[in-house]
Order: sequence, then structure tokens, then C-alpha cells
Amino acid sequence: MIYQMELNYFMRILFNLINVGLGDNGGSSTLIKSANMIIKLGHKVIFIDSGKNQHTWTRLKAEHKIIKKTNNIPDADIVIATGFKSWDHTFKLPERCGTKVIWLRGWETWQAPENQLIYLLKNPSCFPIVNSEGLQNKLLKYKIKSKLIRPGNDFNGLYPLNIRGQEKIILGGLYHTKHNTKRSDWILQAAHILKKKFNNIQLHMFGTSPNPKLPIIDKYVQKPDLLNKNIFFNKIDIFLSPSKLEGLHIVPQEAMATGCPIVGTNAELSGTQDYLFHERNGLVAENNFESFLNYIILLIKDKQLRSNLGSHTVEDVKKLGNRRKNMRKMVIYLEGIR
Repeated sequence: MIYQMELNYFMRILFNLINVGLGDNGGSSTLIKSANMIIKLGHKVIFIDSGKNQHTWTRLKAEHKIIKKTNNIPDADIVIATGFKSWDHTFKLPERCGTKVIWLRGWETWQAPENQLIYLLKNPSCFPIVNSEGLQNKLLKYKIKSKLIRPGNDFNGLYPLNIRGQEKIILGGLYHTKHNTKRSDWILQAAHILKKKFNNIQLHMFGTSPNPKLPIIDKYVQKPDLLNKNIFFNKIDIFLSPSKLEGLHIVPQEAMATGCPIVGTNAELSGTQDYLFHERNGLVAENNFESFLNYIILLIKDKQLRSNLGSHTVEDVKKLGNRRKNMRKMVIYLEGIR
């Protein structure tokens, strides 16, 4: 019955990667996994791009076409702009390419000033889809309505191993220096302070860059596969998420899938509003370093609180839905606007 309903929504969907591209990053991974699921649901998906697919983590099941001329772009029912650099190009595509959609997954002020983002999002021919409550609320400030559809999780390889809570208290975090909005410096600064205050603290970090070989980092893992990522998160007692310019932040969700409590902030675009709830599955600090540090200290001192918060994380992150469920929401919405 489900299969028949999915076939009834057969569409031709273009993902516009022109001037954006695909690389080894979380954003590209989300697009590819989402497109692969939409294909499973019975729809035709084509990625149009201006260069080769540079993403190596996940195989793209959709056709990938390098476009030199607009005439080479296939007809479609829907065309989805991905990164900011594809927005204007998408609006200029002919009607035969379908209804124009912007899938807003991050507030890309590193690509253009905010007023330019708003100007394009107010295009009357645009249907904005956002992946998080933070982005939806951001657009509402400018009286722009959007459809909230999260990408969905496929954390089948991330689950509790019941190995945390040993002698050392291990803090965990993402090491990312390309964008200072990730605020990895907050994590490093906190670790410097906390190691002087407590004698049982370690800091474990992971990222895509080579090992920075900083003395403050006790363990660093570069590009862990799923097995090693699960082990990494299961050893973390408190995961730190100070990022301030996210759509739906994936990494803290991965930590939560293993039963790890989070310390985040109430930054407007922390990317955690959808799933991090204060004093239920983590702690939400004010958007300043002092508050962030104080909440880490609170969890270091209170093992029972860490355990109580961690007991809700798996349940809460599962409520966001898997990729199949969320991509079915996506295609049903697209069918309604095409």
C-alpha cells in the first residue's frame, strides 16, 4: 500500500549544484543521501552541476550531469536550489525545468550579506524549504514563510555501547577551523580552563582535517568511519556544541544517538533547537562563553545529572524521524506545489 502511494507521486526532480558542487562535507552528504532516498521512493532525480562530483563518502545513485549550456538541462517538475550560489541561477531557469525551490540548510552569510539572502528568498516564484526551526524562525523575522522538512537521520550504526563513565571525564567536540562560527576555539579554551580546575578531564575531538597535534587534545580522530565514530561518541561523557551558524546541526545528534548528553547554547542559529532541550537531554547555555563553561562544570561535578540527561537522548533524537519518513514528507510537499 505504501509502495503504491509513493508511485502515485512520481516526479522528475533536479538538484541544482551549479556553482556549488559536491565535496566531502556534511552538506553534500545530506543532499546525496536525501536524493538516494527520493529515488527509492519512486522518483527521478538528476543532479545538475558545473563540475565533477568530488564527494567520496556516499555513492550518488542519481544521474550527475555537468552542464555547459542551459539547453542541456533536462525538463523537470521541480528544481531545487541547494547552496546560495545556485539560487539566482535557479530562478533564471526556463519554466520547463519546473517549480523553483530553495532548500535552505544553512544561513550562508559566508557567501553573501544577509540582506542579499533575504532579497532572493523573497522572490515571489520561490518556495523556501528549511531544515530546522532556527532557520524557519529566522525567515519569519522577515515575514518569509517556509516549509520545515528535516532531512531525517540514518544513525543505524550509532547506538549506546554502555562504555562511558569510567575514571576520566571525557569532553568531546568537533574540530573545525574553516568556519570560525563552529567555535571550536570555545571547546579548546574550555578544556584549558577545566584541566587546570579538575585532574580527571580529557578532550577528544574529531574532524575532516589532519590531526592538529595540539597538546590540549588528548585524542583526535580524522574522518572516522561509522564503526569508529560510534566508539568515539560512546566514550564521550559530555559533548560540546557551541556552534552559532547552523541549519540543523548533525554532529550533536550523532552524539545523542549513543546516549551522550550535550552542552549547547541558545544562539539564534545553534542548529540544536529541534532536539536539544534544557535539563531533559542536555543543557542550553546563554550565548556567551562564561555561561557555556559554567554548564560544562555543572555536568562535570554531577555524574547523576549526566546519567539522567543521557537517558533521554536516544529517544529524543529518534523523534526527528528517519530519512525515509522525512523524504516522503518532502516529495508529498513537492507534489503539492509543482
